[in-house]
Amino acid sequence: MQSSHGGQFRVVVVGGGFAGLTTALALAHKRSSVSVVLVEPQDHFLFTPLLYELLSGELQTWQVAPKLEHLLAGHGIAWLQDRVTSINRQTRCLTTSSGRNLSFDRLVLTCGGVLQSFGVEGVTDHAVGFRTMADLRRLQHLVQRLQTTRPQPLQRLAIVGAGASGVELACKLADLLVGKSLIELIEQGDKILPGSREFNRQQALTALQQRDVSLRCRSRVQGVAADHLTLLVQGETETLPCAGVIWTAGLAVAPPLLLPSAPVGPQGQLICQADLRLAGEEAVFAAGDVAAVPDKRRQQPPPATAQVAMQQAPVLAHNVLASLDGEPLQDFHWNDLGEILSLGRGQATITAKGFTMAGPTAARLREVTYLVRMPGAGHRLAAAVGWLGEHLGP
Repeated sequence: MQSSHGGQFRVVVVGGGFAGLTTALALAHKRSSVSVVLVEPQDHFLFTPLLYELLSGELQTWQVAPKLEHLLAGHGIAWLQDRVTSINRQTRCLTTSSGRNLSFDRLVLTCGGVLQSFGVEGVTDHAVGFRTMADLRRLQHLVQRLQTTRPQPLQRLAIVGAGASGVELACKLADLLVGKSLIELIEQGDKILPGSREFNRQQALTALQQRDVSLRCRSRVQGVAADHLTLLVQGETETLPCAGVIWTAGLAVAPPLLLPSAPVGPQGQLICQADLRLAGEEAVFAAGDVAAVPDKRRQQPPPATAQVAMQQAPVLAHNVLASLDGEPLQDFHWNDLGEILSLGRGQATITAKGFTMAGPTAARLREVTYLVRMPGAGHRLAAAVGWLGEHLGP
């Protein structure tokens, strides 16, 4: 196959999250003759599972959100700090928000998720997400304000969504704001952590109870205002005053405009084949939050987690190069390595292949496990050494 540029094949990776950055690094490592371009508007990579430790001060920014220029240095990857707005699949050319046009031989879409409001009024204007560094800064400012002002009667923070993000955040905030604010965890379903292991769910319930976090299940948010929530509880409308609302109820995907359009699933994800190519496509691949990927070994598609995205990356890199060489592609199969949840400062719970653990040791194991999985060998080593210095030093 001949490159459309007459020289090196150009692979463009859109999105510098788990799947995108790891794929770009793998491509550069496997084939120096392929030109790899990473398009990512942010100047850092964010290891989102450790965002809770960044909020609580247990880890530092350089460990959790290293600069992309440092991670990419020496790998021969071109980084374009821009945002892709549209992609022409027929001409194999994309357009960025700055007006730049970039052609490609292969395209990898790994756009991350964005806050899903479910059409609830006021979410965009008044709620704080917990997905980005900008979200973190807004929440840090809110926490600092509550910590330094005189507590008001029934002063509370409301967290909407009792999945993993909501539960982990509720425990961290309860530890940070003890005596300063009530923490209210709101879930429209009938239980917390609906997709989690039973051991982790029970440990989480205990952690929430120990921290006096108020859990409201079967409560649907109807509206968010600057100083209150409107809830629907058993058919009755209820107003819940609060000093702030953190929204962890779900993620939406927002891929760039595709021309012609591509098939999407019920959640808006791009429908892919098992080899991570878009359905009916040769040159466009997708992974991470934006991709709906079937798994022939499982009835359900893999979840939208960092674990899945990082497992997709090596398969993605292999298949991109194989498609350029005219070789067979591999199907992606998710290997479920287990589940780890942070449950407050210095506390965590782990369930992995029959192994369970909870408490401070689990928290330390969680941190070091995640740090050694950071993209970039140099950063992994520096982060692990820094962690050891903090925990094993005099």
